[in-house]
Amino acid sequence: MSWSWEVVSDFMPLFWDGVLVTLQALALGTLIAFSLGLVWAIAQRSRFAFIRWPVSAVTEFIRNTPLLVQLFFLYFVVPEWGPSMSALTTGIVGLGLHYSTYTAEVYRSGIGGVPAGQWEAATALSMPRVRTWTAVILPQAIRRVVPALGNYVIAMLKDSPMIAVIGALEMLGEARSFSNATFTSEAYTIVGIAFLVIAYPASLLIRALERRLALTS
Repeated sequence: MSWSWEVVSDFMPLFWDGVLVTLQALALGTLIAFSLGLVWAIAQRSRFAFIRWPVSAVTEFIRNTPLLVQLFFLYFVVPEWGPSMSALTTGIVGLGLHYSTYTAEVYRSGIGGVPAGQWEAATALSMPRVRTWTAVILPQAIRRVVPALGNYVIAMLKDSPMIAVIGALEMLGEARSFSNATFTSEAYTIVGIAFLVIAYPASLLIRALERRLALTS
């Protein structure tokens, strides 16, 4: 099969539409995953069992069920009980919710790595619990886990094509639709290169950040 630049040219408008959807899903999904993951991690350290146990149960359930099933549930089942969301919004929420359970474990590891003396010093100074978390514990914990969080951003990028199954056509979804309509394959090559162009520099940035944090720690 010969390569056709004409086919590539025809695909490019759809490709850029797909890139925009991919980046929206990645950016907003990451925001949800990082924010909600921190909430999960702190809740799991609560002194109250009625907070710890339900949160642990929910995060374990989400982490041990497939993202694809969760997307179908959010898009087709949840609207039966309440307001419906667009395909893209559902995809963003699904990605963010799914990966928040993984980032929660990362945060939990970082919090657990803060020396016990830091907690004891805050207690000795009679610092309020909220102040202890925001001024002492979290700055140290988050600094330790930034590289691991970055790895989940790349993982989310690679899982973003799953949102196409509910109608949010990101890069691969646009390529599949275009290729099925034109019986060509150039679009898949363009999308493969695009994922590499996005993911590889990001992985290099994460490695550089990890080395920098190791030198300054």
